[in-house]
Amino acid sequence: MAITDEARARACLARIGYYRLSAYWYPNRKSNQYIDPVDGRTKVRVLDDFREGTGFSDALDFYVFDKKLRLIVLDALERVEVGLRTDIAILLGRHDPWVHRDPSRLHGKFARRPARAGALSTRHDEWLDRLDKKFRRSNEDFAKHFKTKYPGDHPPIWIAVELWDFGTLSHFFSGMQISDKDKIAAQYDLPPGRMLESWLRTLNDVRNICAHHSRLWNRPLTAPPRWPTFGALPALDHLIGDTHGLTRLYVALLILKHLLKYINPTTSWPGQLIQHVGALPTNPFVTLRSAGFSERWTKLTAWS
Repeated sequence: MAITDEARARACLARIGYYRLSAYWYPNRKSNQYIDPVDGRTKVRVLDDFREGTGFSDALDFYVFDKKLRLIVLDALERVEVGLRTDIAILLGRHDPWVHRDPSRLHGKFARRPARAGALSTRHDEWLDRLDKKFRRSNEDFAKHFKTKYPGDHPPIWIAVELWDFGTLSHFFSGMQISDKDKIAAQYDLPPGRMLESWLRTLNDVRNICAHHSRLWNRPLTAPPRWPTFGALPALDHLIGDTHGLTRLYVALLILKHLLKYINPTTSWPGQLIQHVGALPTNPFVTLRSAGFSERWTKLTAWS
């Protein structure tokens, strides 16, 4: 690796940390193929040496770009989280103020089956236990007011949702009755609610990456989403059959763009994203395609 300013490199390593920064020079490492003696398959081994022309500044530029990207993505995630929490509170609150505590109002796999083999509690029990702990610990004004006015009571769903993070939201949505999932999904012009359920898992994965300040750009998603069939949502058809695109950051950004269109139709977020992605540092080993984008992605109907 070429280091033109050793003092600056030392300062960056001391401030950022070797292993965090190493994620940004990983694509510039050499690699070779080999036959795995255990299963006989051809695999790729990443080597310790760098490709010709790699400089320390390449990794640093990539790090700064990715840091700003995470902030842009977190902005959209916040809007989606708040919007969906409100949708759920309004819809389910019509059933009962404490619907989120009633197993009979939720899906059986979530609320009535044991969480795992041999367990006495359900996933709903465990979810409620975490929520109740958050409420007891909360120093938010709305929580303190409720605890003072209604000591010993549980808050109704329109208060409880204010304590949810994205993981809590995603977990609860997966435990809702199918008909309720479908009604929420319909508000976003989506087919059955199972698709939105998978989208929320994908976004929660991305949210966790951002929250832990990890590399976002060209890493695979651990929870790839379900995708609409051809013609169901024409603007999203371009990803059908694109295995790489459906497992990288691009698909999560496309999901955020679609949801924001209904949460805030006048949002400037897509323009901010397009401008920032256009500033991707020049590096032959860190490309648009490495994160699932096509070269002409901004010309697609989905982004117009």
